[in-house]
Amino acid sequence: MRVAVVGVGWYGFKPTVPELSFREMMFEAAVRAYEDAGLDPRRDVDAFISCQEDFWEGIAISDEFAPEPIGGVLRPTMTITGDGLQCVGQAYMMIKSGAFNVVAVEAHAKPSDIMSPQEIYEFSLDPNIRTLKIPNPLFQAGLDAVAYMRRSGASREHLAMVAVKNKVRGLLNPRASHSAKVTLDQVLDSKPVIHPLTRYEIAGFTDVAINVVLASEDVARRLGDKHVWVEGIWWATEVGTGAVEWHEWGRMPSMRLAALGAYKLAGVEDPLRQTDFSEVEDRFSYMELLSLEELGLGGGGAHRMLESGYYNPEGGYPVNPSGGSLSMGVTLEATGLSRLLEVVLQLRGEAGGVQLKDVRRAVVASWRGPPTYTSIVAVVSRD
Repeated sequence: MRVAVVGVGWYGFKPTVPELSFREMMFEAAVRAYEDAGLDPRRDVDAFISCQEDFWEGIAISDEFAPEPIGGVLRPTMTITGDGLQCVGQAYMMIKSGAFNVVAVEAHAKPSDIMSPQEIYEFSLDPNIRTLKIPNPLFQAGLDAVAYMRRSGASREHLAMVAVKNKVRGLLNPRASHSAKVTLDQVLDSKPVIHPLTRYEIAGFTDVAINVVLASEDVARRLGDKHVWVEGIWWATEVGTGAVEWHEWGRMPSMRLAALGAYKLAGVEDPLRQTDFSEVEDRFSYMELLSLEELGLGGGGAHRMLESGYYNPEGGYPVNPSGGSLSMGVTLEATGLSRLLEVVLQLRGEAGGVQLKDVRRAVVASWRGPPTYTSIVAVVSRD
């Protein structure tokens, strides 16, 4: 039994959405997704899943707010503390089991409402590190970037090239509110926020709600020809997650393991040859290159392929043609759904100014970030 994405909807993709609460944003995204799928949530959807985290919501047991705005009142509704792409993985398994035909997945972010994001990040640190009171709790990203450069041979310029590629590309994407016309010199001359990363190389926050509707093959084919297949999806969490003594600096074991699982389900042996493009983790510039290597998309070295233009929209293998998180922003638990949304629109030929030519299969990869160090990878295709 195959599993398909049959509808998508979203609301926001702005640094701040003052006109709506996160619950109202969830409702608007859900209405749009059900309309896109041609389904009635009260009649046609068998189960509902919401990915959210109490820390970000600022509300204890925040999942109690999930059923009503997404149409799940008095229906099977569950919540997962994880990235939205993990919710897609759960829906994938539910439909594969044969017990469900249609599952709606929701994730959202309202970081503009958060008064103390730095304190939340600090709370996610290893307790021993937390006691050091380091001014910027994202300092580990800088350490990881340096370790990656030393291991791979990538230079400071290569990291800046990622920022330029994604920031400029995002100018063509109406959902990319953090895009900018920047040059390599501007990035390199900017003062580091976390050594060696400048403000251009660290994604900002974005408010958004995203709803994705998944269905079995029979249902998908009855609904028309807009569906996109989820061929395989997998996720993995690093051993000793959140503890620096266990972290493999300059590597992402969770991304590598998740990719191996997703590729096996999808029958992919050579992802560079068997897929056409990818939307991958890039909340820090170095992470795009690191993700590509762990995904098996780095060839002889992701930084060298980047320098050759291979990952550009017009190159041999476009990476983050949407502008990625560096242009679209970090959407907390909805980050994975942001990447999936862009792939679905590409495969349906509905990506507008960032549309690629002749693409049929893609890799989607997301990283939840601290404190879990969980990565999620999916292979998605169009007939």
